[in-house]
Amino acid sequence: MGIVERLVPDELWDLFQRVVPEAPSRPQGGGRRRHGDREVPAAIVFVTTSGCTWRQLPTASFGLSGATAHRRFSAWPKARHRLVLDELGARGELDRSRCAIDSVNMRALKGDLTGLNPVDRGKYGSKIHLITERNGLPLSVGISDANLHDSRALIPLIKGIPPIRSRRGRRRRKPGKLHGDRGYDYAHLRQWLHGRGITHKGIESSQRPGRHRWTIERTMSWLAGCRRLHRRYERKADHFLAFIGIACTLICYRRLTK
Repeated sequence: MGIVERLVPDELWDLFQRVVPEAPSRPQGGGRRRHGDREVPAAIVFVTTSGCTWRQLPTASFGLSGATAHRRFSAWPKARHRLVLDELGARGELDRSRCAIDSVNMRALKGDLTGLNPVDRGKYGSKIHLITERNGLPLSVGISDANLHDSRALIPLIKGIPPIRSRRGRRRRKPGKLHGDRGYDYAHLRQWLHGRGITHKGIESSQRPGRHRWTIERTMSWLAGCRRLHRRYERKADHFLAFIGIACTLICYRRLTK
């Protein structure tokens, strides 16, 4: 098995093929031969997991240059994560009865959605916001300035949960219960969630801290396994969010293969 098949297995490639953009037509003919569509996501996954730069991408292994991989990465649709979530939902592998929300800070270069990090001596940084289901699979992700309060990300994250297929019935997107730390425990947020039929569990008991929120802490460590997310090098927020989406796709795909 080559590196391309190892990074993008057949089952994952079958899902990706649904959203691969069509090759642009050239009525006048000519031009260079287009690189294989499977090699492109394999190169993107390699950059995400290894943390290398686009220039360091081994051309001999993937058959395309780092510049080509980056250009195709910018043009790729952002629906990959949702495809895997739909497949998990159709198999009954998603449990939205008890979800968790949290965030993590990281250093960043100056760019879109960066700010002075109050917990890192005022250095520039960004913050990843995340909602996971009961078993720790990411449902909704977002990024913001490092100095944005966690409470301000709750409503956009809830609205960002896509309608996911279910084993039976219509698509679902609403979590049953939502666990968060003290940063999300505000009256206006509890009222907003209650109006949408979501139970806000608030701060966990000091007798059993982390009883339900340990799963999202584990998911954060899974994200850290993708070395490209250790530090934000992308000036464009959309590019960094795309890397996070690829990492979430890989996490969800591992559940599919079990």
